Amino acid sequence: METIEDLFHLPDLQFAQFCERKFSLNKGIYNTIDNWFYKMDVRNILDRRKMILQFMSMNCSNKKKVKFGPGGLTKKLENFLDQKNEVLQANQKVFSTINS
Repeated sequence: METIEDLFHLPDLQFAQFCERKFSLNKGIYNTIDNWFYKMDVRNILDRRKMILQFMSMNCSNKKKVKFGPGGLTKKLENFLDQKNEVLQANQKVFSTINS
């Protein structure tokens, strides 16, 4: 693999296997995360994979199998999306101030 961008273009199985190796994330949890972002209207597969990697970088260790507990994964995903939205809103305020 040459770049991180190449990673986003892998076939689904290879991308999921990368996630399992890098983040100790099993295919079932990967599918749940992917499906959750899809339901949150992240329809573009490249955008969704970028978000999946950002989420896993923040919430998963590569030292042991990931366990979120009952309802824990959904809560982590909601918190992640809230943080992303806060950053976007802050950036919009900065850009509107610069353009004023």
